[in-house]
Amino acid sequence: MDRRKFLAAAPFAAAAGVGPSRDWLLTTLDQEPKSGPRVRLEDVTDVRNMFARFQEIDVMQGGGSGRLLLTKYMNTHVYPLLRRTHAEDVRRALCGAAAEQTYLLGWMAFDSGEHGTAQRYLIQALRLAEESEDVRLGAHVLAGMADQTTVLGNPSEGRKIAQAGRQGLRGSDSPACLADLWALEARALAALGDSAGTARAIAASERAFAQVDRDAEPEWARFIDGAYLHGEYATAFRDLGQATSCAEHARRSIGYARTQNRARRGAMSHATLTVSHLDRGDLESAHSTGLRTLELARQVKSSRCTEAVRDVQRHLIPFGRHPLVADFNERARSVLVS
Repeated sequence: MDRRKFLAAAPFAAAAGVGPSRDWLLTTLDQEPKSGPRVRLEDVTDVRNMFARFQEIDVMQGGGSGRLLLTKYMNTHVYPLLRRTHAEDVRRALCGAAAEQTYLLGWMAFDSGEHGTAQRYLIQALRLAEESEDVRLGAHVLAGMADQTTVLGNPSEGRKIAQAGRQGLRGSDSPACLADLWALEARALAALGDSAGTARAIAASERAFAQVDRDAEPEWARFIDGAYLHGEYATAFRDLGQATSCAEHARRSIGYARTQNRARRGAMSHATLTVSHLDRGDLESAHSTGLRTLELARQVKSSRCTEAVRDVQRHLIPFGRHPLVADFNERARSVLVS
């Protein structure tokens, strides 16, 4: 059986794979070092530099782009470094660099809709972050876990994971990560139908983001910006059925994404804006923004964009056989089958 297809088909569960993943990683970290040159901080710097490149590919082109190349790089270069000899400070730095890349692999799998595979990578990334003693990085991994858990229909657990990440950040300075965790808690609360709680969490996220100093944040936090956060806020308000607030944040996200040429985020926020138009009964505006959604979704390899298109189609159902509905659905076929 093709291993990649098998993992992709594996179901997501709250505790699935925790034991096997931890056992595998503990064995990797604790086994006797293999022969070879001693790992230096310069080697870790090279790994971190590669992370910046792969993250850029993900942000700009979607999780389906560059993932196989990153997997090969990790298996042939990064993970073997963990089994070599190194000083303690180098070991911690290397575990941190490996955690960043492993998280990115998980995020790419998540964006490709392979949730079983994504969960396994995220579990391993959390273990590596623990070894690195990097509190901010551990909280970042928990943010990814919270996002996935909420998206897959368990917002109560997603909220708990986001809260755990915030608790872990106490005494550590990462306003960007804190803003992300509050935004993801807002997403979970919105899915639970808690309007007041959602508004409080978004306000807390905005306060945290106002404190961000880009030069002081780690490389992995650079995607936590206006395009991303306002997109998350818009999605929360969409789930609450608050069309006006949804549209306001979706437009802000779209503006930032357009400036940065970020097609994935632009597509997702356009889809959210489209739904807000439909919730107000404005089919013509929805059709216009919906076509822009399709245009941007074609530019990336992302199952989340595909799902955003399907979400628009679901919201179009009440409009029956209107010509604009038929036109959108016809044009959407090329995105849904790609």
